Amino acid sequence: MDDKHKAKKRQALGRGLGALLEDAPAISRERGVPEGYALHSISDILLDLIETNPFQPRTDFHDESLNELAESIRVQGIIQPITVRRISSDRYQLISGERRYHASKKVGLKAIPAYVRSANDQQMLEMALIENIQRENLNAIEIALSYQRLISECDLRQEDLGDRVGKKRSTITNYLRLLKLPPDIQAGIRDDRVSMGHARAILALENIDLQLLFYHKTVSEELSVRRLEEMIRKIQQSTEKPVASTPKGQPSTPYEIVKIQERLSSHLGTRVTVNHRGDEKGDIRIPYHSVDDLNRILEIINP
Repeated sequence: MDDKHKAKKRQALGRGLGALLEDAPAISRERGVPEGYALHSISDILLDLIETNPFQPRTDFHDESLNELAESIRVQGIIQPITVRRISSDRYQLISGERRYHASKKVGLKAIPAYVRSANDQQMLEMALIENIQRENLNAIEIALSYQRLISECDLRQEDLGDRVGKKRSTITNYLRLLKLPPDIQAGIRDDRVSMGHARAILALENIDLQLLFYHKTVSEELSVRRLEEMIRKIQQSTEKPVASTPKGQPSTPYEIVKIQERLSSHLGTRVTVNHRGDEKGDIRIPYHSVDDLNRILEIINP
């Protein structure tokens, strides 16, 4: 690829879906197109001649929202044309505007205004994913999955992806990190049981069991992001403290006791010490940092 072609490719970055649509004339001149409706023009095309986009990442369309759009189309008509590509002389495939397509069918329209352009499969996938990301009601996991597909299936670097969707690289990275969380937590983000802020706080924990414990605690106790961050910070501070070496002649803390300490610390949101003596007796130390912190611990112990 020569420098001039590379420069053109770089200039296309950052303009999102519009950039891909604007590049259509150059694509059509290179490949040629079959006969039918003219390329790069808006024509009324029969809905029966249009197929849905096989690369569409969105599989569910909310009935109420679709009905509202259908009613709007019935009253006002199609305000913004859909975009299609020609796949044969009389068959077309959706690139963007699938909700408008389904809503038009719902109200019984026979044809729909469509902008006809050419696009290969990779461009179809990229445009479908970018259009999907630009929806207003996407949850964080849906956005993260779309970002991941753009990187892996469209061979984009994070920098290029940021330009495509108009986001900083750090924003892209924060979304992609969500996909490292256990499936239960991802489902919680998707179902709006916890926010992305909660998820980012949980990501500070490397242990999956602790991640799940604090996730369930957040849901059951309706923790704010700030409160969750405070609890996780205390756990991290307690685990970072140097452990005193065991004096000679004294047995080290049994593994079972260590696990009990970890579970109690996670449950109470503060460092718990279990002193287990050789005579099978011992004591549990639960520190608190204020009267409010004491009341919080008491509420957990005796709800």
